[in-house]
Amino acid sequence: MKRKVLFGLFVMTQVVSYAQCAMCRAVLESEQGQSAAEGINDGIVYLMAIPYLLIGGLGYFIYWKYKTLKK
Repeated sequence: MKRKVLFGLFVMTQVVSYAQCAMCRAVLESEQGQSAAEGINDGIVYLMAIPYLLIGGLGYFIYWKYKTLKK
């Protein structure tokens, strides 16, 4: 059961996303070089990932503490 859940989470996180607001997209599409658009996309993904890593780390810490107290 655990393997199926972990596999499902792994598959769901492998989606490539290009997230931009409508105004950012309009400005960046009118630009000749796409390097700025790629930089904006990378920045958005970076800013989005940090809260998930913090919450995941906190969840792991709580799980670890609970597991050590149970022993």
